[in-house]
Amino acid sequence: MSNTAVDHAHDHSHGHDEHSHDEPHGWKRYLFATNHKVIGNLYLIFAFTMLMAGGVMALLIRSELFQPGLQLMQPEFFNQLTTMHGLVMVFGAIMPAFVGFANWMIPLQIGASDMAFARMNNFSFWLMPPAAILLMASFWVPGGATAAGWTLYAPLSTQMGPGMDMAIFAVHIMGASSIMGSINIITTILNMRAPGMTLMKMPMFCWTWLITAYLLIAVMPVLAGAITMTLTDRHFGTSFFNAAGGGDPVMYQHIFWFFGHPEVYIMILPAFGIVSQIVPAFARKPLFGYASMVYATSSIAILSFIVWAHHMFTTGMPVTAQLFFMYATMLISVPTGVKVFNWVATMWKGSMTFETPMLFAVGFIFVFTMGGFTGLILAVTPIDIQLQDTYYVVAHFHYVLVAGSLFALFAGFYYWSPKWTGFMYNETRGKIHFWGSLVWFNITFFPMHFLGLAGMPRRYADYPAQFTDFNVIASVGAFGFGLMQVYFLLFVVIPCIKGGKPAPAQPWDGAEGLEWTVPSPAPFHTFEEPPVVK
Repeated sequence: MSNTAVDHAHDHSHGHDEHSHDEPHGWKRYLFATNHKVIGNLYLIFAFTMLMAGGVMALLIRSELFQPGLQLMQPEFFNQLTTMHGLVMVFGAIMPAFVGFANWMIPLQIGASDMAFARMNNFSFWLMPPAAILLMASFWVPGGATAAGWTLYAPLSTQMGPGMDMAIFAVHIMGASSIMGSINIITTILNMRAPGMTLMKMPMFCWTWLITAYLLIAVMPVLAGAITMTLTDRHFGTSFFNAAGGGDPVMYQHIFWFFGHPEVYIMILPAFGIVSQIVPAFARKPLFGYASMVYATSSIAILSFIVWAHHMFTTGMPVTAQLFFMYATMLISVPTGVKVFNWVATMWKGSMTFETPMLFAVGFIFVFTMGGFTGLILAVTPIDIQLQDTYYVVAHFHYVLVAGSLFALFAGFYYWSPKWTGFMYNETRGKIHFWGSLVWFNITFFPMHFLGLAGMPRRYADYPAQFTDFNVIASVGAFGFGLMQVYFLLFVVIPCIKGGKPAPAQPWDGAEGLEWTVPSPAPFHTFEEPPVVK
């Protein structure tokens, strides 16, 4: 199939030279972009820019925590940094990066010529930069940025200055972008697959994004509701979250986490999809238990709606509710365990090689599993009541979001960048990036488990002297990890875009899928006549 598909695509590109004016030039090429590859690039550039901005905030936080006492900033500004770091990383870096991958890879993987709604795709992206500017500019308004935590809990969020309103509007705009992007992804996957590609023949990355898109459509309006109620409490005299007016601040937490828990799966399911593409390629074996992977992903999505209050064990809920949410949370570890088992079984007795994509994929499985186990520990209500809002929780979610989502994004970059740029990255530099990131990541976040067990609360600008040593280690690690990502940009990404060894159409001998049947770099128009999947 692959050779004929390549020949066909080749003939077709020559037959359509009169269409070359379809590719716009200059700045209009980006502003009016409707091609899924260009929009994918825009998302990836935007996400990496926000990753750097959020990283600078993280390093300011870690600089303040290098020693006890107040060194660099007042607690108010420290709280603004912890809040904005979370908002920027979640809504500005991780989610748009996965959408960039979706834009690039879903049409290539299902044999579609583009996304279903090309102009809406453009609009979805161009909502993001104004929202990001609005969010970042809130640092410079009177009172500064919001300091209510990335969760924007009431009553704190009802008492903040105008920076809070800017954050609310920014999150609204980003949410609208997510909803439109999700509609586009669902329509593309359900309606535009190549002939012969049934749903159960789709690459796992398409499956995980299909399920993620449904999650986004279900929960982004819930977040919009929570922050709109906050806005009306702030300016229009309502009392949704004000007990004096008959409201309930804990209700905010219920609404927020009904969005927030599916959201953490929105940030990890596409990562599962990327790893499920890479592990079979470098083990040179088909993915073990493909159907069970699809069902496990669906199960995670469904269960994610019934576990939200495990974020709220200390709010005084009835013991029956505590038990329900504890067991429901434990239940969600079963489909996740199925996935880890299938990845390991795929590697079992495979002809393994460890190029950079595989290193990041295996690193992901190892460190994400550690983060999963600390999550299981936090699911146990009596333990969580002790550890809630300590650095143990910070360690847990950075293990699943940094070593989870981010490592999978790196794996996906190394795996697919030959198809995007037409050039092979430098393997040695890729390996330096992997080992540096893995080591510094663990130096940064592993000590936080001990800080949390010892009782150090999160979001505090100062701490007692007995917490100094682990904070020093964590701060040094954070700078090492941050520098590794600058190294990645300067010595891997930019050289890869500029040139290097030309990439073949199929750079990995174990990889399968329609994306490897088109030349590298992927031409501006692909699959104008759909390939046939046998």
